[in-house]
Amino acid sequence: MHLTSETVETLVEQFSKLPTVGRKTAQRLAAFVLKMPREEVVDLARALVAAKDKVKTCSVCFNVTDVDPCPVCQSERRDRSVICVVEEASDVIALERTGEFRGLYHVLGGVISPLDGVGPDDLHISELVARVAGAASAPAAGVVSEPPADADRQPGEAVPAEAERVPIAEVILAMNPNVEGDTTAYYVGQMLSPFGVTVSRLARGLPIGGDLEFADEATLSRALEGRAGL
Repeated sequence: MHLTSETVETLVEQFSKLPTVGRKTAQRLAAFVLKMPREEVVDLARALVAAKDKVKTCSVCFNVTDVDPCPVCQSERRDRSVICVVEEASDVIALERTGEFRGLYHVLGGVISPLDGVGPDDLHISELVARVAGAASAPAAGVVSEPPADADRQPGEAVPAEAERVPIAEVILAMNPNVEGDTTAYYVGQMLSPFGVTVSRLARGLPIGGDLEFADEATLSRALEGRAGL
């Protein structure tokens, strides 16, 4: 017997399917939805359906996008000689917030994790190797014909082939600093070694505002290894 509305109970069950959302949190979300104006609930529902219907993965970098290729891959203002490899699309957002990286991205879609049944073939590693190999076969290093400006390209129009074939100078591996991330970074590095590109990883060390006395041994060791001059 339902002690509350069956409709509300169904809403709670749906919210409970979301990651990190327990039943109590789902109940609070359902209660909040009931207090929302109907127009806002309709907007929320439309946004959910639109995200499912319109969002796709970029055929070049595998980031989430509404157009293919994605705006980053289309932009001629990006440094096409540098590719930053990340685990998930959410990592792209985090790096873009810094405003420091102006190269291209490649989203693997996860990390190598044998315990979870995820191997190299389950990730977009072969596509990364193909991107680097294709750029390495460019006829003249650093020499490309002048592509049209961003404003001249229609949304969804592919990047000109000559622009995409700028030789890759560096691949930055921006995986999480854990066992799975280290394993994936090592594997990707080995796969890219035949192409002669610089392969680097994000520096590890102490967080801004942190105290040495509270840092663990592994973090301090990495900080010492990655120390830089002033």
